Amino acid sequence: MLEMFLIMLATAAQAPVSDTISAAAASTGSATVTMAAPAPVASPSGTNSESAAIVAPPVFLAPKTAPDVTAAAPPIFLAPTANALVAEPQVPTGKFTTAVEVKPILNATRGNWINVREYDGKDLLYVTHLWSWRCGLLEMRVGINGNTPEPWPLPACHMDQPMPSVMLDSDGLPYKAFGLGSIAMVEIEITYDDLSTDGAKFNRQGVQIP
Repeated sequence: MLEMFLIMLATAAQAPVSDTISAAAASTGSATVTMAAPAPVASPSGTNSESAAIVAPPVFLAPKTAPDVTAAAPPIFLAPTANALVAEPQVPTGKFTTAVEVKPILNATRGNWINVREYDGKDLLYVTHLWSWRCGLLEMRVGINGNTPEPWPLPACHMDQPMPSVMLDSDGLPYKAFGLGSIAMVEIEITYDDLSTDGAKFNRQGVQIP
């Protein structure tokens, strides 16, 4: 009996586990139990599980790309205007530096806003009257013979003077020269410093002076 057991033990060392268990079970009269060895896991490259390559994580676990947060430029029609006019406080000073003080005067003297004079073979267009009340204005535009009115610069107000609208030599001349007889009609547009506007058109005969 002992000799037979040793023979079975030597045989089990060379046979698969399942065969050994089957033989042992046969000798003892027990039911046969088969244990299959696990099959090697094939990797994508065809190798077994011991040399399998690292597989990329699922898409839903992959890090997300940060969204582009670069701010888009605003539409042109929403962009601020560089030369936008801004209303000024309407506090009368007695020095005629606001629209509330100047507007009644310019309304009453509309016919004197400009003058045309022939001099030295040229037409001279004067805006002396408007310059005299410029401290209540923000802008003045002048159009000749139906052309679109264009800005005519206004001198600064001299707030250190008793009358800020006084014209000094450094302010330049209150007229421009044009070809003799070339001015037939003049259009004036003014913007007061409260942002209200006014305008008038003049023909040559109505504003020409000797």
